[in-house]
Amino acid sequence: MSNERLWNRAQRYLADGQPVAARFALENLLQRDPAHAEAHLILGNIAWSDGRLLDAVHHASNAALNLPDDATFISDAAELLLLLGENVAARTCLEHALLAHTEDGTLLVRLASLRRMLGEHSESLAALDRAGAAGIDDAEFHYQRGVELAFNGRLQEAQSEHEQSLRINPTYGRPALALTRFRKQTPESNHLDLLAERIRNVAPGTEDHVALEFARYKGLEDMGRYDDAWSALARGNALMYARKEVDSKYAWDLLEGLIKRCTPQFLQPHGTHFEGPQPIFIFGMPRSGTTLLDRILSNHSQVASSGELEDFGLQLRRAANHRITLDEQVLQQLPDLDYVGIGQGYLAQTQWRAPGVRFFVDKLPRNWMVAGLIRRALPQARILNLVREPMDVCFSNFRAHLGNGFAYSYDIDALAAHYLQYRRVLAHWQSAMPGQILDVVYGDLVRQPEDVARKVFAFCGLDWEPGCVDLTRNKSTVATLSMVQVREPIHTRSFEEWRPYEQHLTKLRETISG
Repeated sequence: MSNERLWNRAQRYLADGQPVAARFALENLLQRDPAHAEAHLILGNIAWSDGRLLDAVHHASNAALNLPDDATFISDAAELLLLLGENVAARTCLEHALLAHTEDGTLLVRLASLRRMLGEHSESLAALDRAGAAGIDDAEFHYQRGVELAFNGRLQEAQSEHEQSLRINPTYGRPALALTRFRKQTPESNHLDLLAERIRNVAPGTEDHVALEFARYKGLEDMGRYDDAWSALARGNALMYARKEVDSKYAWDLLEGLIKRCTPQFLQPHGTHFEGPQPIFIFGMPRSGTTLLDRILSNHSQVASSGELEDFGLQLRRAANHRITLDEQVLQQLPDLDYVGIGQGYLAQTQWRAPGVRFFVDKLPRNWMVAGLIRRALPQARILNLVREPMDVCFSNFRAHLGNGFAYSYDIDALAAHYLQYRRVLAHWQSAMPGQILDVVYGDLVRQPEDVARKVFAFCGLDWEPGCVDLTRNKSTVATLSMVQVREPIHTRSFEEWRPYEQHLTKLRETISG
């Protein structure tokens, strides 16, 4: 059978929803034509869907070696490579001349999204600017451009883009919520009537409805209307939690299994020494101050900020040949994983983020779950844990609308369980790896920033440099909910913001304080 017939047969199988048959046809095609990029890319996506990550990496990498002159194909290859943690190859795809010169607005919006996945927010904004020049003008475009403007510190322009998004689609919840975060609402200047109208017109229970309730909560709280604010916050959280409930027992069992396997002996690294820039991991509960510490550290001349990287988890998944970072299957495989290979793979995909400096900050909050595995795979890494007062950090999670990946944060019981799980696992890491994780207390950091920063710098092996606690010096992009606050001088306004709702939070307080 000719190559063309095999290719056409594979296309028919795919159209009929028969990926196994398509895979067989395409593998036969590759035996005849090993450099067939289109076949490699399809097989890579099939392998990704099947959870065969090593096969997916093989095919995606081969597709990227023989890119056709097709901008959509190049973007498809870059996206699959990013999903697999192949950042270096994905960046090479995104630098392709065809993409650099495209005037296709829809494609440029997609390229902006891929750049955002890489944490390249300046490049993402540039792609959106080109998309706008090419005629893209819908509500989603203006919202996304507003997000990137805010990440890049252009806050006034960001507000204008969110307002334009709402002019096009008045019930779009995300820009409405984003606008409330830029400034405090007052009785003289607020969006409450407009938000109430939008809630009346929005489809009940939708993501837009959820975001509008959180926006209404923020405005009501700003004006001291705490009873009404709580009602809006409770509605928003309940709507969000109904979308995806949390099995706290499963999480407890999983983490206890992790603790059982990760003995002090198991966590010992094997004396491997890696060259080049090394990571400083910052983690903790979301909203615990990780971005603040990142900004202080990246003010140092030998530290680059790289954002919230998924790379360690991606390398762990690849080593386990599994699509989930931590589940029963991964736990069973922990003794047999190649931790030196995980460390090498992590550095190969991240060190480009730190040109000319000794360290880069990786501040993905949920890395607390795998801190011991980080230590074993990357023995030269520094590890910092942000510790914020329990009620402050839990309420900050409950009020934040963190997105679809944080289902625990939308229910008081699930939130309390998650906090206790975090505390339990950190206590184990500290016991099993004494001296390897530095706890940084948020309250101390904001009250005595220079004293705490000196301790952090010493722990990381950095000489002291004056001025690092001046957040206004740091002009780099920041892509978290703290993007407005961390462009201001350090302040102490974020203590006990839960107090006005104390009567509603009694159960939470009793559970996490016990």
